[in-house]
Amino acid sequence: MLSVFKGRVKKDLRTKNLVKRLKPKNIALISHPDLDRITAESLVQSRVRIVINTDKFISGKYPNKGPLILASNGIFMLEGVGREIFGIVKEGETLKVENNKIIRKDEIIAEGIILKKDEVLKKMKQAEKKINEELGKFAVNTLTYIKEEKDSLFNEVKMPKLETKINGKHVLVVVRGYDYKEDLKALQPYIRDIKPVIIGVDGGADALKEFKLKPDVIIGDMDSISDKLLKNSKAEIIVHAYSNGLSPGMQRVKKLGLSGKSFLYPGTSEDIALLLAYESNADLIVAVGTHMNLVEFLDKGRKGMASTFLVRLKVGEKIMDAKGVSKLYQEKVKISHLMLILFSTMLAFSSIALVSPWVRDFLNIIVLKLRILFGI
Repeated sequence: MLSVFKGRVKKDLRTKNLVKRLKPKNIALISHPDLDRITAESLVQSRVRIVINTDKFISGKYPNKGPLILASNGIFMLEGVGREIFGIVKEGETLKVENNKIIRKDEIIAEGIILKKDEVLKKMKQAEKKINEELGKFAVNTLTYIKEEKDSLFNEVKMPKLETKINGKHVLVVVRGYDYKEDLKALQPYIRDIKPVIIGVDGGADALKEFKLKPDVIIGDMDSISDKLLKNSKAEIIVHAYSNGLSPGMQRVKKLGLSGKSFLYPGTSEDIALLLAYESNADLIVAVGTHMNLVEFLDKGRKGMASTFLVRLKVGEKIMDAKGVSKLYQEKVKISHLMLILFSTMLAFSSIALVSPWVRDFLNIIVLKLRILFGI
């Protein structure tokens, strides 16, 4: 286990922004309580060897899987160093981590607690016993959200007018979330044959490139999608605007010389993508990388999860998880496959005819009768 490490520190209060700048020899400094699975996977992909958290990687409220993913990949974790360190250290300066101490120029500037895999497993086991308590909080939060946002949720939602035709079609909503790569890979036959309308939610639009797919619609805050894709894509752009009317994403779109339409809604970008497909009368909505179970909702944080839960209830009759579609969908038989089968059959019959005197005599009689009939 790593006990001494020296490297340049990279810091950000938003971990999803930090992972874009991380290099293997960096020290990652985050402020992320109850590290979720998606963020942990992003940290692993950056190939950093050490992550320092001002907060606790796992508080024990629920069994979040992020710390276990880091530990299983040999990443050193130091937690509880205090938020003050963000104001003490500068981006890019060199620090040394020696056991639980953070040192700058031979001066100890902070101390934390080393979190190892056995401790993570212990905390996860304890947290599993508290899941009912969190479920209760989830229910209270959902009811509070309904009370505060009932007009937005249950009245007619003011939808932006789409140029993309969705009525009666299948819609694939792609979020760069849980198992999105595995889901997109498994859905290739479905996508090729059904040709659904594809909606990329923020970074989900970039995720499509790996599979040589292009979004028809891009929806989101525009905070985790690349400039390159936004500028080169011919997709229709829908920008998520918040309840207070602010829309930072629209400023970015306009700065790139592009145009987009606003969608004012108090929930998340994932929510408005599902609502847009539903209200546009999609025949089926296939969800990739979205939140499906309680732990995933808790990973999202209580402020956002109630909205997504309620949206799921609203669109429930038309939505299906990608894993379910990939298991149920059977690839259509292509014309090329049928032609191959027919050719093989004819080849086999011709081979038989060439070696069988009876078949040759029978075919000669048929040919002779046709010549007499047509006077050839």
